[in-house]
Amino acid sequence: MATLITLLTDFGSADSYVGEVKGVLLSQVHGVVLADITHQVPPGDVRAAQYVLSRVWRRFPQGTVHLAVVDPGVGTERRALAAQTAGHFFVAPDNGLLSFLPAGAPFVSLPVPPGAAPTFHARDVFAPAAGQLALGASLSHVGHTVSDVSRSPLPAPRHDGAAVVGEVIYVDRFGTLISNIAGEAVEPGVRIKVGGVEIGTLSRTFGDVERGVLLAFVGSGGTVEIAVRDGSAARLLGVGVGAEVRA
Repeated sequence: MATLITLLTDFGSADSYVGEVKGVLLSQVHGVVLADITHQVPPGDVRAAQYVLSRVWRRFPQGTVHLAVVDPGVGTERRALAAQTAGHFFVAPDNGLLSFLPAGAPFVSLPVPPGAAPTFHARDVFAPAAGQLALGASLSHVGHTVSDVSRSPLPAPRHDGAAVVGEVIYVDRFGTLISNIAGEAVEPGVRIKVGGVEIGTLSRTFGDVERGVLLAFVGSGGTVEIAVRDGSAARLLGVGVGAEVRA
């Protein structure tokens, strides 16, 4: 079976950056399969990258190497990391992107080659390490063990009496507001509020309302989401990441 490496970046598709990273991987690992998770993370948005990767990585088979680079601190003293959990490998900067990994997951710090471009560690540091892991190298082979990695986990909801209070943690390209409130935490008949605006009780899907109408539902990621059928909830409500969601 071919080796699988996923890629997640904020590089976009207009420039050569993704292609250069892929070129390194394809040159290093014969027969590798490269799966693009996304290259459209908002520039420098580590929290968005964390959300997307935390949502998707388990969908891939064991043995997959996940290369994730959203790195505002590239070239600084922040470390380059590799980690392992549940049969998956991760390569990413030490800026909180991998905060979703369990506390007991082993991490190593990757060496930075002398000739690495200070502004392009994705190509010159992360991609070669991901390639080594895809070829079967152990974590200890690619770096030295560290335990003090940067962690900035996504916020958790809280209880306020009978209500569950969370917040928007991600806004997708449709303008859907994705919250951190698990669907099973919402009691039947409870009316959802976002930023103080009442949305109503949970619907099943977009077709339950008319075009242009707001609705709340449990999304495919298992949490409460707020959308507008054939529109953008973010634009209509004028809110985004951090807005309070109450159920």
